[in-house]
Amino acid sequence: MKKIRIGSGAGYAGDRIEPAVELMEKGNLDYIIFECLAERTIAIGQQDKLKDPSKGYNQLLEARMNKILKLAKDNHIKVITNMGAANPLAAVEKTAEIAKDLGISGLKIAAVTGDDILPQIDKYYDNTVLELGCKLGDIKASVLSTNVYLGCEGILEALENGADIIITGRVSDPALSIAPLVHEFGWNIDENPDEMGQAVLVGHLLECAGQVTGGYYADPGYKDVPDLDRLGFPLIEIDETGHFVVTKVEGSGGIVCEDTCKEQMIYEIHNPKAYMTPDAIADFSQVTFTQQGKDVVAAANATSHGKPETLKVSIGYRDCFIGEGEISYGGTNAMNRAKLAADIVEKRLKLIGCEMEEFRVDYIGFNSLYKTDISSRYAPEIFPEIRLRISGRTKDKANASLIANEVEALYTNGPAGGAGATKKVSEIVSICSIFVPRDIVDIQLSYKEV
Repeated sequence: MKKIRIGSGAGYAGDRIEPAVELMEKGNLDYIIFECLAERTIAIGQQDKLKDPSKGYNQLLEARMNKILKLAKDNHIKVITNMGAANPLAAVEKTAEIAKDLGISGLKIAAVTGDDILPQIDKYYDNTVLELGCKLGDIKASVLSTNVYLGCEGILEALENGADIIITGRVSDPALSIAPLVHEFGWNIDENPDEMGQAVLVGHLLECAGQVTGGYYADPGYKDVPDLDRLGFPLIEIDETGHFVVTKVEGSGGIVCEDTCKEQMIYEIHNPKAYMTPDAIADFSQVTFTQQGKDVVAAANATSHGKPETLKVSIGYRDCFIGEGEISYGGTNAMNRAKLAADIVEKRLKLIGCEMEEFRVDYIGFNSLYKTDISSRYAPEIFPEIRLRISGRTKDKANASLIANEVEALYTNGPAGGAGATKKVSEIVSICSIFVPRDIVDIQLSYKEV
């Protein structure tokens, strides 16, 4: 019976590279996915692209491609990734350039575009924003990016056209894995609802990489995970019936057990009976996980119920500014001095007329100043140190700066013993969503051969 092996090389934009290299060297893979787009990532990429039209792709794309392209070529592993972010075309150009610099030839690199609907977003200004309850037109001046969650179609076409490296913008996370399964086994939502449900589950288990091998599972003394410093990323072996096992490279750190798989399955899916993806409405309510050996878990009984009539659009918009500052107080009476400092800052911000939408004070501390030699000698009810954090949400940078500056001014104007003050002002890009008809999307592919 035909089987394929898919590995996960990244679970977020800044993920480490060593586990991906290990998988490609030792995992006997057919495919590897790099899932690198969180909700805000494309909006941040769009900001980069506005500053430099040759940018906008994942900031670690170059470092990753330098490590994996030769492995992909030598081991006949196809690479599928959404590292294109806001600029898949530029990502393909950069990848081709890296391949040439490494002396690699015989690669076909594809860009999948069509998720960016900013040129036509004004048609949907009357749509209700899911998270904000207003019309999209109400925030149109703040909109940075509008990207539809695409399904597997573009990736599938690239595979059918012989692409070795496929770089997309916004696609659903499971689509990175669904595409090779549909390509290899010929599944479709009408004839293979159970297999398509299993395909979504494959993608969902792989999408966060080390989470399913114990990374986000670990809780010392309660859920112990060995060798997290050498955490191995997961791979899945699946056959044409949809039966699959989750495992990892032998000797790598972490664990694969029924509970790591259960925790990952329920992560971010809202409704286990109706997990909405562009390719299928997956039903995980009857899924079972069965330990078949050390770090080998079989997954069964996912199914699906058609596909959604609409597609979700992830909208990045300029939301606010955060001004924040931190300062430490140590030793006797540290908490009371920190509380006095916070009171001073709050009164000062009112005095100077700082306009804030939200204000908060946090008291953080145990042993970052003194370590255990001194900290452990304090009674449990006494704080050996406090790190005071003060932050505020504002509509503009000027008011955010006032908050940060007042914390720094505690050096000479506040309680005794303040030290290690820091301050920063951040512009916050937030995400909201609308839904649009499926048929508005025009998926495009372009290719570069080296």
